[in-house]
Amino acid sequence: MDVPVLEVGGSHVTAAVVTADTWAVNVVERADLESQKAAEVVLDQLAAAARKLPLANGLAVALPGPFDFATGVAWYRGQGKFDNLYGYNVGDRLRDLLNLDQILFMNDAEAFAVGEWTAGEVRGLERCVGVTIGTGIGTAFLADGHVVREGETVPPGGELYKTSYDGRPLEDSISARAILRAYFARTGREEPEIGVKEIAERARDGAVDARDVLLESFGVLAAALTPWLERFGVTKVVLGGSISGAFDIVCEVFDFEVAATEDTEQSALIGAAAHYLRTR
Repeated sequence: MDVPVLEVGGSHVTAAVVTADTWAVNVVERADLESQKAAEVVLDQLAAAARKLPLANGLAVALPGPFDFATGVAWYRGQGKFDNLYGYNVGDRLRDLLNLDQILFMNDAEAFAVGEWTAGEVRGLERCVGVTIGTGIGTAFLADGHVVREGETVPPGGELYKTSYDGRPLEDSISARAILRAYFARTGREEPEIGVKEIAERARDGAVDARDVLLESFGVLAAALTPWLERFGVTKVVLGGSISGAFDIVCEVFDFEVAATEDTEQSALIGAAAHYLRTR
């Protein structure tokens, strides 16, 4: 069976068809998304991407929180993306625009982890964790491929970003903005045109400040994850998101089994499709 999927980020929407028999992903379109425009503009752009897909079987959508994935209501505020969707029923509006009854929403970090469990670095493992690192941190704790959000063995809601480290919110230490802030503080100058990718490239070229900032930031991630891995009985962690591209530089800070994904977007598409098929 083919499953049509949208993978939604702060600046893009990817429309793809996932073939369940092989978990092959056929990307139909990857388009820019103006996430800070008015709600109707954003929804029109999402609907335009979805219309490129065969929608006879419904639609799976992976997107970031805060979002009520059961009701389809967005709760973004102060995220630098989708602010005009606050309190907006994205699900109802998409169903109207597409004349479609069946739309299933899934957290993008959870979709990534389920995709990696289905056909990636943690395939078939009994207990594993997926971590996406970009503008913030997303996590999903999986037991036999199913997301666990409650109980004493996982962070609140299964979301590590809700925890703190050394008295500060975790994302103050490990996120794109945290790494950039630490790097500019260390070098004594701000460079608006660079991002974490450029910092990683400088580290590979031998820049000590760049390497140290990345090691410190990922060291906090490793320390914050460790007690939860022990409680949950995790055997392997998989990293995704844009910042996971620095894994070759920082792998030494992890004293547990961890790997970086080959393709975060593809895994999220597969995970959303797998979740959709489970709920049919």
